[in-house]
Amino acid sequence: MKSNGSPSAMLEGDGLAAVRGRAQLFANVGFRVDACQTLFVTGPNGSGKTTLLRMLAGLSTPTVGIIRWMGNTVAPFDARLREDVAFAGHLPALKDELSAIENLVVLAALGGEKVTTEQALLALDRVALSRQRTLPARVLSQGQRRRIGLARLALVNKPLWILDEPTTALDSDGVALLTTLLCQHLDANGCAVVATHQPLSVPRFANLALA
Repeated sequence: MKSNGSPSAMLEGDGLAAVRGRAQLFANVGFRVDACQTLFVTGPNGSGKTTLLRMLAGLSTPTVGIIRWMGNTVAPFDARLREDVAFAGHLPALKDELSAIENLVVLAALGGEKVTTEQALLALDRVALSRQRTLPARVLSQGQRRRIGLARLALVNKPLWILDEPTTALDSDGVALLTTLLCQHLDANGCAVVATHQPLSVPRFANLALA
């Protein structure tokens, strides 16, 4: 791992390992993510990128190893960690029968954020979805569905973003928008862990490659 880090680590992993069935996905993984910094997690399919991200979001358990958040060791499913995380999985977590704006309000609520209709409309406008706000998610393109997730990131106030392949289905404008949102999050003293095959242009980062 290479890093241009600073002294104040927000998120740390020490000796992390994961096993799926009889196969070991990774072992002895260690890293630190400082304030205003992104950790890019790379590796081939099946190397455990999603598994690692779910551990760091407090959604699953490492086989061995320690995760620290704000200097404190956190247990799996630790409420303190989960309250501070905005997690976006590989697939958009949308309900097909709900409209774009209804999905956005639900996503924000699941993250503990209560947003008004006006706030949701402004967020959709920011990601160029205001015209599609009343359309059910089932008729939206994959890129438009992904943009609802970007609108959610623009709304939530969480210090740690964990994003699994966030550029999937996004066009160049969508990738640029994601990069802007991420940079603004970092400028506000947040940090992020991003699993991606497509590097994003952010000012401060570290790399973690899984075999």
